[in-house]
Amino acid sequence: MEQKFSIICNGSCDLPEEIIRQKDIRIVHFLVSFNGTDYLKEGAELKLPDFYQRMVDFPCVYPKTAAPSPEDFYRIFEEKARLGQDIFCVCISSKLSSCIQSAKIARGMLSETYPDTQVVVLDSMAATLMQGIFVLELCRLRDSGLSVLQAEACMKNLIPSARIFFTVDTLDHLEHGGRIGKVAKTAGSLLNVKPLITFYDGKIHSAGIKRGRRRSLESLCDLCIQYFKDHQCTPKECSLIIGYGHEKQEDQLLHDMLLQKLSSSFDQIDPLPVCQIGATIGVHTGPTPIGIGVIKKAVFENRLSNNAISTGGRKIPLSIRLPFYVTAQGRRQ
Repeated sequence: MEQKFSIICNGSCDLPEEIIRQKDIRIVHFLVSFNGTDYLKEGAELKLPDFYQRMVDFPCVYPKTAAPSPEDFYRIFEEKARLGQDIFCVCISSKLSSCIQSAKIARGMLSETYPDTQVVVLDSMAATLMQGIFVLELCRLRDSGLSVLQAEACMKNLIPSARIFFTVDTLDHLEHGGRIGKVAKTAGSLLNVKPLITFYDGKIHSAGIKRGRRRSLESLCDLCIQYFKDHQCTPKECSLIIGYGHEKQEDQLLHDMLLQKLSSSFDQIDPLPVCQIGATIGVHTGPTPIGIGVIKKAVFENRLSNNAISTGGRKIPLSIRLPFYVTAQGRRQ
């Protein structure tokens, strides 16, 4: 089926290169600097293994990121517009980065030369794992034949259902970035306390603490199970992904824990994909982030009823309806 639009995303979606190529996703990279002067494109000029190794080798050096420029977005927008394709650009949460402003400026620049090209720039209110599976849901809608505006309606309805449950082994980078106070960081280090963090609505929220890394991983699985209970859904109705930082061996531990807990509560558990958390988020979490991303799947139907369809719990008159509608709903915890 011919694709009706192209998908562009900034590099914080953290999808593996193989999937990016397979799904025909274009990436606009963030920039990372370890000295505040020299910036490299994360994932391209600075590969993830090198990024994390430098963080491990130089623990007192705190890298910084810079958002891509409007010109970075425009180059790809213009390339797709020349091919006659509409554009769907997914950006990291505006509460974490100014990236979306660059994309919107690029959209305005493009409209002067290609006024007929539809360009959607969407604030995903997400990052890393959550943004990655958000983009994969968008790929599924595109590959099912939806137009860029039909896909936008579906994806906006999915945003409230997205979550990341994660933890870190060291609190140094969270303290340096102002996420926790110095006293809390010192006490946490002395007591071997690991924070449990939930990311939703575009920002991080505390979900408690646990002593020891293994207990914190078990608690991440419990938070994920509670998500399904709170949202009255099953894993089959959602997309899940596991992410890790420098310590790759931990991803298997979390994978097995989560699979066991899911299997004991639900039937027919799909394989759980695993990816490496990228530099855009890694600069804030340090080298040891690990977590679970989850979002509800978009369920769309080519069906009309009583001269109106339902989307997001409200009726749209037939005159402005879309032939597809989303029924996956999320509610904020």
